Amino acid sequence: MKKMVKTQGANDLLKGKLLANVFMEPSTRTSSSFQAAMKRLGGLVVCVNETSSSSQKGETLHDTIRCLECYADVVVLRHPIKGSALVAAEATKKPVLNAGDGVGEHPTQAMLDLYTIYSELGDLENLKGKVVTMVGDLKYGRTVHSLSKLLAMYGTTFNYVSPESLKMPRYVYDELAAQGIEQNETTDLESVINQTDVLYVTRVQKERFENEGDYNAVKDSFRITLDTIKDAKSNMVIMHPLPRVGEIAEEVDNDPRAAYFRQMENGMYVRMALLALVLGKA
Repeated sequence: MKKMVKTQGANDLLKGKLLANVFMEPSTRTSSSFQAAMKRLGGLVVCVNETSSSSQKGETLHDTIRCLECYADVVVLRHPIKGSALVAAEATKKPVLNAGDGVGEHPTQAMLDLYTIYSELGDLENLKGKVVTMVGDLKYGRTVHSLSKLLAMYGTTFNYVSPESLKMPRYVYDELAAQGIEQNETTDLESVINQTDVLYVTRVQKERFENEGDYNAVKDSFRITLDTIKDAKSNMVIMHPLPRVGEIAEEVDNDPRAAYFRQMENGMYVRMALLALVLGKA
């Protein structure tokens, strides 16, 4: 897909197909990349958001999806409630792609993250024994929930760096532990930065806090600067699902290890491939 975009710009692989892009939470990258992916493949897009949806009138998610399947060939869903993607999938015979379900999972982000790691490091087989350090809000950050499970398939070692109140959920930790995956929890980034192959930084999710005081107490817990990474590996990969809210200083952007904007570009290519796959055109 990347090669096609670079050489052709677009094609007609999904001509005549329509995507229902349903986003019940704010999104810039995921929503726009799915729209761009569909249009690059010659398909059409209809967008539904939290303000335009009849959910404002009390319509259930089940009924919303049942209606949209009458028009669309595939549904992409972002929803604030954990487990909503399963509800949607059970309501329709059309393919449903989970674009983030509350504090649950973000599987397409994990796939583009894996592709980015592959692109940066060169070989997924070499992931066994590599150290991935996840930093920030590991409790509410759905991207790390999905990515850790995916990387565990390759025997990756994990460092979890977070405030005590934002640790990786125990169900994720226990699932990986049952597979024999090495996991280390700490509040001290400096103690693990030198051994890190992939530094995966996340923002503290303000929208998940009921009390702003609790958010303010942890929002600035970790900030990646050039000084933070001065003694890190020269080929370490720095990633972030974005948006960032101060977790990575802009001075880091020009460091060759900073891969987060390449990571975002990869999102469109991966989502193009996923749309082609679920619509039987891969």
